[in-house]
Amino acid sequence: MKLVFMGTPEFAVPTLAALAQSEHEVLLVVTQPDRPQGRGYKLQPPPVKKLALELGIPILQPQKLNEIQEDLQTLAPDAIIVVAFGQKIPNWLLDLPRLGCINLHPSLLPKYRGAAPIQAAIINGEQVTGVCTMQLDKGWDTGPVLLCREVAIDPTETAGQLHDRLMLIGADLVLATLAGLEQGIVVPTPQNDLEASFAPKLSKEAARIDWAKSSKEIANQVRGNNPWPVTWSTLQGETIKIWQAQALPLTSSGHQPGEVVAITPEGIEVATGSGKLLILELQRSGGKPLPCSAFLNGFPIQSGTIFN
Repeated sequence: MKLVFMGTPEFAVPTLAALAQSEHEVLLVVTQPDRPQGRGYKLQPPPVKKLALELGIPILQPQKLNEIQEDLQTLAPDAIIVVAFGQKIPNWLLDLPRLGCINLHPSLLPKYRGAAPIQAAIINGEQVTGVCTMQLDKGWDTGPVLLCREVAIDPTETAGQLHDRLMLIGADLVLATLAGLEQGIVVPTPQNDLEASFAPKLSKEAARIDWAKSSKEIANQVRGNNPWPVTWSTLQGETIKIWQAQALPLTSSGHQPGEVVAITPEGIEVATGSGKLLILELQRSGGKPLPCSAFLNGFPIQSGTIFN
């Protein structure tokens, strides 16, 4: 099968690698333009471009897909594989390939359409998520589903860890989808819009802790915002990022949400709206993430101190 691959971040890399090693022919890779990154704001290629260069696959990096319409029409691919590309696919492109534009999405559609489905699943306390392939249509993640694969979420798993698992599982699912379409055994199934939910983009403000929530909700928030944007609160006038934490039952009363209940060898116990949060790893502004014991050496905290 002749393919065009469209993707940009690390999540898309395993799928491109799998396609390049398969019997399919990847004619072209389309990815986002290089962006300035790091302290020097030097232009850096996206992860998908780096792999395409290693594989010797032609690359295009348009600001808008309309710029390369003629190139894609000339190639006439059987399918276009889209994995976290970063631009909406225009209508003219949806019907260009014989098998359409096939997208890999990291949720069990129609649940968690949108920009941050991996993080939303963890933040909302889901025990199961997955990956789906679908045919793109004019909506956002609304196209008919081709194949899905369920994945259990580990109770301590962060969004970063789940991301790394799903991108590998997703690569295999894309290959299985193409094989099924060739054999005529994979049939597009319309999504039930009544069961749809949305996973909006992450933001630093949404990562701020509301200590009136339960310890379980906050622990899920910590996991879901790791490695970015990282949950945070303020303490003694300073912004503190919380990288790892776990929920504990509340064993004593009379503490207000956000109050440091105890300093233990395991971590800092903080009262919440229901239960306690045991903070295991945290970070000062301009510092590095540290285990609780190392953090306290440079930033002493007393019982009764309040996280705001």
